[in-house]
Amino acid sequence: VNLFMKIRDATVSDVEHLVFLINLAGEGLPMFLWRNMGEPGQDPLALGAFRAAREKGSFSYRNAKILEIDGVIAGMTLSYALPDPYDLGVMDDCPAVVRPLLELEAMVPGSWYVNAIATYEHFRGRGVASALMSTCEKTALAASATSLSLIVSSENRLAQSFYLKLGYEELASQPVNSFPGGPAGGQWLLMAKDLSSQPSTGA
Repeated sequence: VNLFMKIRDATVSDVEHLVFLINLAGEGLPMFLWRNMGEPGQDPLALGAFRAAREKGSFSYRNAKILEIDGVIAGMTLSYALPDPYDLGVMDDCPAVVRPLLELEAMVPGSWYVNAIATYEHFRGRGVASALMSTCEKTALAASATSLSLIVSSENRLAQSFYLKLGYEELASQPVNSFPGGPAGGQWLLMAKDLSSQPSTGA
């Protein structure tokens, strides 16, 4: 069966899909953070949607791409350039579960960071993740980034294998600070792919 696959920029109307898929990609960490950020009784998904609908900030729909198959949303990715230099000075205000991730991000300042990539379960096995990762690489090159980076749980061996096949290498790791609903132990692995030998598509 020939399926029509299309990748487009996310819009504000996609935020509910983004919230679900970003939580899936983040192994429950986004939901944990939204639950702790919100007021008592506030729906964490609603808070996530509010944050995703912002025009600025790394977690914004403006940094997301949506992949549709035959007009139905199948997956998404959220990616952007990490700051260079990367300031860890605000870490004291961050929840303990986030600190290992920030410490890893700080090791690859200026890289194009794939914060999240996720596919709805019923669309898996159709090349969605490969197409989205290829789009991230093209976007990174257009932005004159010299490397791509991402963080994955050591327990997620399927994802690690996928990234290795795409040319990513493991650079560093930090222990997972456990949280309810998240990975039980293990490490956060920083992986990166060198783009310096590839021609930039930027202007």
